[in-house]
Amino acid sequence: MDIDHNLRALGLELPDPVAPAFQYVAVVVEDGLAWISGQIPRAGNRILYIGKVGAEISLEQAQEAARACVLQGLSQLREALGGFTRVRRIVKVTGFVASAPGFVQQPVVIDAASELLVKAMGERGRHARSAVGVAELPRGVPVEVEMVVAVDR
Repeated sequence: MDIDHNLRALGLELPDPVAPAFQYVAVVVEDGLAWISGQIPRAGNRILYIGKVGAEISLEQAQEAARACVLQGLSQLREALGGFTRVRRIVKVTGFVASAPGFVQQPVVIDAASELLVKAMGERGRHARSAVGVAELPRGVPVEVEMVVAVDR
């Protein structure tokens, strides 16, 4: 499975991984799992979207933000593992959506992240998932995505 090739075929490129701003690491690899910390929608140090979904942020913008989070997460994973050759499958995705009152389409937002993973990895990209509406996210972003990935030891 060549994730980089599949992303290029989709017209996508992984961004440079952004170093954590606080006291945590971007990826922890332990006992055959890689735990990718929550990633926000950014390109380099620039945050792509600010606001709540259903108010300042449209559904389509939120989906784009979710895809940006996945790309940043895959970038972090590639850096931590030195490539994708050890990646077996995506196990779990948790998506957080900063939601305006009455917005209940969190699964639709996070579907964009899930669809990207399947396009990049085929059946190995299918995963368990949670899509959670929250009041606020760090730096005012509309979406944050974290992943758990099975890797060869």
